[in-house]
Amino acid sequence: MISQMWMYDAIVYTYALSLLFYFSDSVRPNRGAKRMGTGLLAMVWIFQSLFLADRIVELRYMPVYTLFETLFFYSWLLVTFSLAANWFLRIDLLTFLMNLIGFTVSVINLFGHSLTSVSVPQWETRDELLFLHITFAVGSYAAFSISAIFAGMYLFLHRQLKRKLWNVTMRRLPSLERVENYSYRLVVIGIPLLVISLSIGFAELVLLGDWRLMLDPKVMLSLIVLAAYSFTLAARRSLRLPGYKLAGWNVAAFGLVLLNWTGSELSWFH
Repeated sequence: MISQMWMYDAIVYTYALSLLFYFSDSVRPNRGAKRMGTGLLAMVWIFQSLFLADRIVELRYMPVYTLFETLFFYSWLLVTFSLAANWFLRIDLLTFLMNLIGFTVSVINLFGHSLTSVSVPQWETRDELLFLHITFAVGSYAAFSISAIFAGMYLFLHRQLKRKLWNVTMRRLPSLERVENYSYRLVVIGIPLLVISLSIGFAELVLLGDWRLMLDPKVMLSLIVLAAYSFTLAARRSLRLPGYKLAGWNVAAFGLVLLNWTGSELSWFH
């Protein structure tokens, strides 16, 4: 446990240094700062992967069952996606914002949640349905998070172009069309993941035989999140709403995702 805490501390401090270099590059373009930030971010991913592997060896199952483990897995996904995006898309602001979210989650985990794991009999950690339910849900949240970042970029670009303002930051961002397309594709990825997660969750409730759990506040809020993002797709394809309105709806839907994630205390069984 002590060695894991030291490793987690190393993750947070390395993460912070990486963000400082990325922030420096975002304020004033600097290739050296960008390379240093990317190198430190790769170290964060290595440390996180080692931490995850150590937990798997210790616990003998994929650790995603407590809030600490779920948030850690979410942060690991964001780092993984940001490194891939940095290589293929080369949008520096996207990498910085993704990891700003991931770093915030890591710090919250460090001070707000315990490393203590749940017991196998109590939580049925060998239950594959529960494992799949959680991992698909976290995957959908990661996709929605990145989609919201692109939506925020769209709103920023739209506002600057409408005011005929041009600056260095805008030159480093892709076009409105590309930003909107990336945001849309991530919603297309996130919705099926969330549908699969909810379907597995409902199957688990059926096996438990208690239909009242279907009215659990977190279950209902998850359905509202699904409806909000489904409306985003429908509005884009059928209603043909302007891009800035779709982006605003996307950001609002992500607010529901945050509410759903932080609302576990209202749940009867989550």
